[in-house]
Amino acid sequence: MNFLVVGSGAREHIIAEKLAESGSTVYSVLTNLNPGLLKLSTGCHSVTNYNSRNSQTSILDFAKASSVHCVVIGPEDPLANGMADMFWKHDIPVVGPTRQLAQIETSKGFTRELLEKYNIGASPRYRRFKTMHGASEFIDDLGDNYVVKFDGLMGGKGVKVAGEHLHSKEEALIYCKQLVDGSGTYIIEEKIFGEEFSLMSFCDGRKLAHMPAVQDHKRAYEGDIGPNTGGMGSYSDSNHSLPFLTEQDISDAREVNERVFHALIDETGQGYKGILYGGFMITGHGIKLIEYNARFGDPEAMNLLTLLDSDFSEICYNITQGNLGNVIFRNESSVCKYIVPEGYGSNPREDATLIVNPGYAQTASLYYAAVNQIDGQITTTSSRAAALVSSSSTITKAEEKCESGLNFISGDNLYVRHDIAKEGLIKKRIENMEKIR
Repeated sequence: MNFLVVGSGAREHIIAEKLAESGSTVYSVLTNLNPGLLKLSTGCHSVTNYNSRNSQTSILDFAKASSVHCVVIGPEDPLANGMADMFWKHDIPVVGPTRQLAQIETSKGFTRELLEKYNIGASPRYRRFKTMHGASEFIDDLGDNYVVKFDGLMGGKGVKVAGEHLHSKEEALIYCKQLVDGSGTYIIEEKIFGEEFSLMSFCDGRKLAHMPAVQDHKRAYEGDIGPNTGGMGSYSDSNHSLPFLTEQDISDAREVNERVFHALIDETGQGYKGILYGGFMITGHGIKLIEYNARFGDPEAMNLLTLLDSDFSEICYNITQGNLGNVIFRNESSVCKYIVPEGYGSNPREDATLIVNPGYAQTASLYYAAVNQIDGQITTTSSRAAALVSSSSTITKAEEKCESGLNFISGDNLYVRHDIAKEGLIKKRIENMEKIR
């Protein structure tokens, strides 16, 4: 089969690799010259962005010329702007929801109201605002425990938390006013306490197949400090849970995904075909939903697809046909760590050179992200550069293998969060939940 992969990051690199391993021919649509995708792809189409009318027309033409049988959309922006709708209109199946269904990610207000309407009790207290009216009073009602969220896509950077980003009610109201003046609606919701994790499900419009739980690390620096980022790394455990979660926690998160999946059908009349990504927090009062995404997480995709034993091409095509079967993941742990430009998350360095010694392959796999390969040289942009992922029988062994692989990656002005998946940080998570429960 001929597959088209839309996106040019590490997530798309591993998607393309798994499709190729399944025997499929891969074509790619890129915004940067990712060397991993260039190597795996029979043909590539370069665009400056995915969303202009000219870009979408050229992407569709490229798909038709390449006799594409199925499209896998990696990033959120094309989904938000109806790329799946475009392909389905031309009878090209897509792994990725329509624009209407993608609201589960593109509108936090839509998601909160969906959970409320269908009595899915996983939301913190919240209110959705289009003006400043009532914002001050609701903040007073929540006291010091509140979060302000832009009601749309901001690359994971539209959330500001009281006590961390907002140090007074005045600062919070200024941020709310900026959101109103900029583009409209925002959410104020109760700040909840616990440990975050991701639980994703393959969806074929009729049923789901759940994936192992993963924990991402958003904070830029070791010790979970610094600005939020797109994700510095992630890990999963061999039992498909996480060390600080119980069997009931996993069961509850799966149930929320299932109920939301069916609520979307009832609400829109459409079956969700793609990846449903629940970003959860386990609290002293059970599972709470932080947000939904409408695609694979990045870096979590590296953990999950590394452990996938089922034929990925078959999974993708069956999703589009409403015929998803059993999906098998190995009972191993996995650890992913990102190499990023120095200052990533606040003031990143650009145009650093990434030097890759192939010795990394002894213990890990490498997936290129927002880099360019020009004249054989790999240079960074202002975003993440490359992800290294390893798997083994335990988290500790997988982490050690990942660190061994990192020894073969060099270059100026690069940074890695080495504490991800180390025993001390995991112990901190376990102890935190013991106090909270």
